[in-house]
Amino acid sequence: MSTIASTPASALVIDAALLHRARQAAHDANRSLMDELEAITGAEPRQLLGVIAQSFGMVVVETADMLIQAPAFDLLPLSKAMQRHCVLLRTAQGGLQGIIASPFDPDLQTWLDTQAKASVQYFLAIQSDIHAYLSKQEETARATDNLASETSTANDGRRDGKTAAVLSFASVSEAASPAVKLVNSTLYDALKAGASDIHLESTSDGLVVKYRVDGVLDHVTSVNGIGLAEHAISRLKVLAELDIAERRVPQDGSFRVEAAGREIDLRVSIMPSIHGEDAVIRILDKRAMIEAYGALTLEALGFDAESLISLRQLVEEAYGMLLVTGPTGSGKTTTLYAALTEIHNGRDKIITIEDPVEYQLPGILQIPVNEKKGLTFAKGLRSILRHDPDKIMVGEIRDRETAEIAVQSALTGHLVLTTVHANNVFDVFGRFTHMGIDPYAFVSALNGIWAQRLVRLNCPHCALTYVPNDSELAKVNLTREEVEGYHFKQGKGCGDCRGTGYKGRKAIAEILTLNDEIREMIIDKRPIRQIKDAARQNGTRSLRESALELVKRGDTTLAEIKRVTLHA
Repeated sequence: MSTIASTPASALVIDAALLHRARQAAHDANRSLMDELEAITGAEPRQLLGVIAQSFGMVVVETADMLIQAPAFDLLPLSKAMQRHCVLLRTAQGGLQGIIASPFDPDLQTWLDTQAKASVQYFLAIQSDIHAYLSKQEETARATDNLASETSTANDGRRDGKTAAVLSFASVSEAASPAVKLVNSTLYDALKAGASDIHLESTSDGLVVKYRVDGVLDHVTSVNGIGLAEHAISRLKVLAELDIAERRVPQDGSFRVEAAGREIDLRVSIMPSIHGEDAVIRILDKRAMIEAYGALTLEALGFDAESLISLRQLVEEAYGMLLVTGPTGSGKTTTLYAALTEIHNGRDKIITIEDPVEYQLPGILQIPVNEKKGLTFAKGLRSILRHDPDKIMVGEIRDRETAEIAVQSALTGHLVLTTVHANNVFDVFGRFTHMGIDPYAFVSALNGIWAQRLVRLNCPHCALTYVPNDSELAKVNLTREEVEGYHFKQGKGCGDCRGTGYKGRKAIAEILTLNDEIREMIIDKRPIRQIKDAARQNGTRSLRESALELVKRGDTTLAEIKRVTLHA
């Protein structure tokens, strides 16, 4: 195992007097001794632990060091390791290593010795590294792994759907039915991993589970047993209040779970396939947005300063239409939420119609689409216009009727913010033409188009400098001369990033602000190349250029911009 430099520049010393003072303060404040030492000394956790390790003759390790060894879950189960915030590892030679966050807890070491029933060599690690390791093991081992050999299931009954089921590692482990355990553990693991979607795909011999994390679909596990796969899909149907007997047509539903002290809405789509039925679960965590970004502002989403200026100018217009475009999962709705939050001053009537309402905005009237009851985007938008709005947000323009009403609303003194699916700002014109919208009315109403993507960022903990070869540059149409001055970095994979090399995402944008010249070109149906040239002269910067700026600074990789923007 590698060690961390433990001689701080400030020559920090942990003596008996300091320990006594910290113990007393920790007891009075009901805090841990390590937290109190950090507060008193002002030292960083790694720096402090390095000094303490020297005093105790111990070694400090990181997440990557722990991942090299094999977990001894047969001696210390994962659930207990998570409860006590410690790790027990087995070396290649068969020895046992205990990873703890503080050497000042002899009871923990005694407890670990009892669990191990053998001699344990102890190492130190900061609490966040232990947590990252356990999270990585939780995702790798999965609560579903013990289901592979279970092929029988019991009738678990129907829940009424009114009360959210509580998900926790303990509740997953205690589930009696294999099908219930499979569904619960899959949901629990997905929420821990920060997934936006869960895919359950039926195969000829069982079920494949995949999560979409940071926009990328990752294979998680495979479960053998056709019977178990069918019961798992049936369990989802029960939760979403769908018809269990119907297996020939698609079905959609929803249900709710409680995890980490908050309720989370889940949308379920069941689709028949050649091997049975597939299911996709969309996770709508209404609080995750705020927890991820802090305050819901445009700055928090990561846009560059130039893009922010253009976006704010568009959303502060008195009337007209702003279209936000991009593929599913590119953060369009989040951007509109942030824009509405910024322009909401209490003096304007703001109404939204969405499918579904993903986050509740105080002081704004939000209407959920309910097509089963006849409340469509078009019908809701007509009703909104009779409700004296100043600003309107339409979750998505899907058809000609909604598009026509949105255009008329923008032409009659309302500011309309909406989304439409298109690859870039220039493809939007073709979408509206295909819907049969009058080009003159459309461009008269339109203030601007905002296209965006979410780009995965290099993991700050494991990103290293690297030099791409000519083949990598050629895949993104770059030459060696064009990348002079670039600071390339790439994550090697660690516990913090689940081995992917990426952690977190950042939004990039392509903005087209319409002027009279561009409006005339659109009405005249000029070639897209000419419109692009005029837009560039007007200040439009492509998604690819925005992404390359991130690569230049070492924030992301060439492979990521190829995935996100090469055909945008």
